[in-house]
Amino acid sequence: MVIAVVALIFGVLLGVFILIPRNRKSAQTEKAYSNDNRIKASKTFSKAEVSLHNKRTDCWIIIKDKVYDVTSYVEEHPGGDAILAHAGDDSTEGFFGPQHATRVFDMIGDFYIGDLEQ
Repeated sequence: MVIAVVALIFGVLLGVFILIPRNRKSAQTEKAYSNDNRIKASKTFSKAEVSLHNKRTDCWIIIKDKVYDVTSYVEEHPGGDAILAHAGDDSTEGFFGPQHATRVFDMIGDFYIGDLEQ
């Protein structure tokens, strides 16, 4: 009897973990990374303002006219300090280089903070 109750509880918990979505950012990530100009950013930054954030402890980058604060990712970056090569500047070319796996395209939206002033 005890085994049946434990199995039932385990089954319910397992079902809850499978049915509840864990990542609710996917739609938000797609919006942030979208090239659709109709999507408004919450903030607009000038290139001069972005250029002030060019250190390991304060690192912003520009990718396709969108601004990302990647400070929290600098230490985790698999390419080491390569991410700092364009800190405070346009990193579009490096970002789309052959060294990046496709998962970076999904991750980058988490760091999105606004658009580059045109």
